[in-house]
Amino acid sequence: MPITTNRTMINFKNLTQKDSFFLLAGPCAIEDEKRTMDIAGKITGITEKLGIPYVFKGSYKKANRSKVDSFTGIGDEKALKILGKVRETFHIPTVTDIHETTDAVRAAEYVDVLQIPAFLSRQTDLLVAAAQTGKIVNIKKGQFLSPAAMKFAVQKVIDSGNSQIMITERGTTFGYTDLIVDFRGIPEMQTFGFPVVMDVTHSLQQPNQASGVTGGMPQLIETIAKAAVAVGVDGLFIETHPEPCKALSDGANMLPLHLLETLLEKLLRIRRVL
Repeated sequence: MPITTNRTMINFKNLTQKDSFFLLAGPCAIEDEKRTMDIAGKITGITEKLGIPYVFKGSYKKANRSKVDSFTGIGDEKALKILGKVRETFHIPTVTDIHETTDAVRAAEYVDVLQIPAFLSRQTDLLVAAAQTGKIVNIKKGQFLSPAAMKFAVQKVIDSGNSQIMITERGTTFGYTDLIVDFRGIPEMQTFGFPVVMDVTHSLQQPNQASGVTGGMPQLIETIAKAAVAVGVDGLFIETHPEPCKALSDGANMLPLHLLETLLEKLLRIRRVL
């Protein structure tokens, strides 16, 4: 089922036919209402100007943290209501990640896409619960999985009666504290018949640091994004924040918001040449 907004119809299964790409973007986590609305408004304006189908991204809670005192959220219900307000105010689809089967129905009230975190991409019950909501399911490829292995995660959603699926590449574990992107995986996963997204910013994380705080290489965001567009990716996932150094989660690998428009303009030029 397509997601309809007042400016575009986003049918994820047909986006491969467009001369553009779609964008999932926003802060890593919902920090407060004002900042969330400001970010959503800014990106909505940019994507309307450039003609890029846009889905606002924000995690209503962060379950995978290095330390028990790491920021996990402002409260589930409060954050979900902010996501709902973004959708209603800007007339755009929204996406958030879920971590437990009970999260699926609750989050589905406020968002259009339910995202399965990479570490949980093999969790059968979670995939089934997401599928049964009838929402689009975005499955992130596990850092420990080959692209070919993602067909099994996809099949679990299909077997649960839902064929609205996206697959997101976000890098593969390389040693203990780094990730690499194998761009061969994008066309390989596209053979499954569903749109493939490149998670630009998470693929530049440097996890498992001795400090207990994940590092990152944001200086390579443009490089990874250009390469993904050049090989024909269907969508891009970019976490962005006005002040990444002050972000409460994943600040080390987020794109400063003021750089987003210029980056997208460059990427559109690449796609249109292809």
